[in-house]
This record gives sequence, C-alpha cells and structure tokens, in this order.
Amino acid sequence: MASRVAKNPVSIPSGVDAKLDGQHLTIKGKHGELKWVAHELVTWTLENGSLQVKAVNEEKEANALAGTTRAVVQNMVQGVNQGFERKLVLVGVGYRAQAQGKQLNLTVGKSHPVAFTMPQGVTVETPAPTEIILKGPDKQQVTQMAANIRAVRPPEPYKGKGIRYSDEVIILKEVKKK
Repeated sequence: MASRVAKNPVSIPSGVDAKLDGQHLTIKGKHGELKWVAHELVTWTLENGSLQVKAVNEEKEANALAGTTRAVVQNMVQGVNQGFERKLVLVGVGYRAQAQGKQLNLTVGKSHPVAFTMPQGVTVETPAPTEIILKGPDKQQVTQMAANIRAVRPPEPYKGKGIRYSDEVIILKEVKKK
C-alpha cells in the first residue's frame, strides 16, 4: 500500500527553480534557497513543473519516508515562494521583547534578561513591545525558534501570563478554593 500523501505530486510554481541531482534537491525562490537529501528508500522525478515522490519498495518504512519527504518538499516550495511566519504574544505586566538585528532580548519576570540569537535565515521583528514575529523560508527553523522562545516562560493556567502563540487558546483554571 503506497503512502496517500506521497501520491500527490508537488507542483513547482513559476518563480521557483528546482534542481534534482540524484538524491539531492535544491529549491530556489525569492525568499532564499533550501536543500534536501532524500533517504535511499525514496526516489523522485521532476517533470512538467511537478515533483513526484515514490517509495522504492512496499515496505512500511519506505512508504512512511515517501510521505514525509513529500511533505518536507511541499514546505520547502512554499517557504522559498511565500515564506513562513510565526507570531508570539507576551502577556504579563512588565513583559517586553526587543529585537536588535539578529538578537532578541526578552524581559519576562526573570532576574536577568533572556537573549536569543536568530539562526541564519530567520528574521525577528517586534512591532510592539509585547509582540514577536519570526519569519523565514525554512518552516522547521522558524517554528523551532518560536518553540524555544515560548519555552522561556510558557503561559501559566491561572492568569494566563507568559509567552504564547498568537493563535493559541489558553483555558484558565478556577482559583483554588479552601
């Protein structure tokens, strides 16, 4: 049984250049260049502006890798074409964020400010002192940095204070009763 995800080809839009060299794939677009090396259990073909991913055999592991590879390639195409964005919101009195180039400084109720250096390809903006926007072509890098920043002060369940994703819903608990 073939992977249902891998059955669908990845369409390469105009303005995005894809190069296939054996197991190496390079995708270039207006937001940058991303590279991926496929596992030996996966084969791919590039024709007529679409990339088809197939498992080498019918083993369970090969099917899983084919689906995963197809999803990663789809995210790469979307990343170099449109880019990815993750928004974080700081909730709490005195909680602030300040971006300085590739550096993000957080003041979130600790005894010291927490500093993050963004990896290559990820940019950070702070349009407001309580808002952080991460952007980049690599979905994994952008979402991992967002998770690392959120982990400094995750939202607590009683008042909701902390760093949360903009689309995250925090269900507050009732105050403890005697």
